[in-house]
Amino acid sequence: MNYIYSAKTNAFYPVDWKSDYINAGSWPDDGIVVNQAVFNEFAGNEPPIGKLRIAGYGGLPAWGDIPPPTPEELQSQAEQEKRQLLRVANEKIGICQDAVDLNIATVSEKVVLNEWRRYRVLLNRVDCSTAPDIDWPEQPE
Repeated sequence: MNYIYSAKTNAFYPVDWKSDYINAGSWPDDGIVVNQAVFNEFAGNEPPIGKLRIAGYGGLPAWGDIPPPTPEELQSQAEQEKRQLLRVANEKIGICQDAVDLNIATVSEKVVLNEWRRYRVLLNRVDCSTAPDIDWPEQPE
């Protein structure tokens, strides 16, 4: 099968489907015919580690470096990690709290409960807007 590559959309289009794309109003006006080897390299395989497909020289596909995450992406990742850590803390606290509520908690369970509660408080104080420079509290054992 023959393909064209569009630098504008950074995508490949099968030439055999051109009429369908035209009817849908999505056939690119900047397409360059590429051979099967180019298609296989840039559409049929995983990119090399740390790379992504970009529009390169002459409008052909190329591998470019993945850009570093933006401050917003770093903050979002930190918020996601914080939510996950809070889920773990809540689960641990719930189990120990059940033992306390049922008046069957051992001394060590009461100690563990307080350690996890302290951890949860410290975790809630984490300011994710400072990502990636976050000093995460140490999780109890």
